[in-house]
Amino acid sequence: MGGGKKRRQRGPQHFSSTVRLERRTLWTQNAVSGKAVYGESLRRFGGEEHRRWDPTRSKLGAGMLRTNRDPSLLLPPQGATVLYLGAGHGTSVSHLYDHLCGASNRFGGRLVCVDLAPRCLRDLTFMAKQRPGLVPVLGDARQHAAWGVLLPTRVPWMFQDVAQAGQVDIFLSACERFLQPGGLGLLSLKAASERWTGEGESALFSSVEQRLLDSGHDVEEVIELTGYEDNHRLFVVRKMEA
Repeated sequence: MGGGKKRRQRGPQHFSSTVRLERRTLWTQNAVSGKAVYGESLRRFGGEEHRRWDPTRSKLGAGMLRTNRDPSLLLPPQGATVLYLGAGHGTSVSHLYDHLCGASNRFGGRLVCVDLAPRCLRDLTFMAKQRPGLVPVLGDARQHAAWGVLLPTRVPWMFQDVAQAGQVDIFLSACERFLQPGGLGLLSLKAASERWTGEGESALFSSVEQRLLDSGHDVEEVIELTGYEDNHRLFVVRKMEA
């Protein structure tokens, strides 16, 4: 399974009320008008300001361009509470916020972002000042007891992008604890971050897919991110109903 070339479509494609594709470029309607987050370009469509979503700096953005399915299937429901593990400096988080919450959180969403690095937390905290519903957390993705109180109920969507060994263990544990039955989990996995004694990256990614299946999850797609993020796969996983 993996991404491939898509047939060109005329005109814009809308993946939600605030996410659109224009000539193979993703844009999100800016939740904070006039402000770029990471130096991205701003452009107006239909009188509304949008931010260019750079897929070379966002695994979620890359996945939406590489998926063989409807890209909107990778996004959470607008207005939902979701979990992002390994939020980094907030590139993907900022675009996810545009979709999930919108300007002044008009959709009523909640985006809990966990990262281990104090420097990343500073950037996320600065971003959150103008984005109600964005909840930055300094914490270890493995230590649920330290921050799990922020998610008293299970979520319909979670994303993980942590650059540390044991990524699959971390993901499965978080799915078990936080993801609701039928919920969608996205695992961005970098081959070099996993301990692997087998032969080659393809064998590694195949073993990860099998492990996800053996754990009782449905692997809906494995998206190859080469060209945007080398040596990465994005695993799209559905938690099976109890």
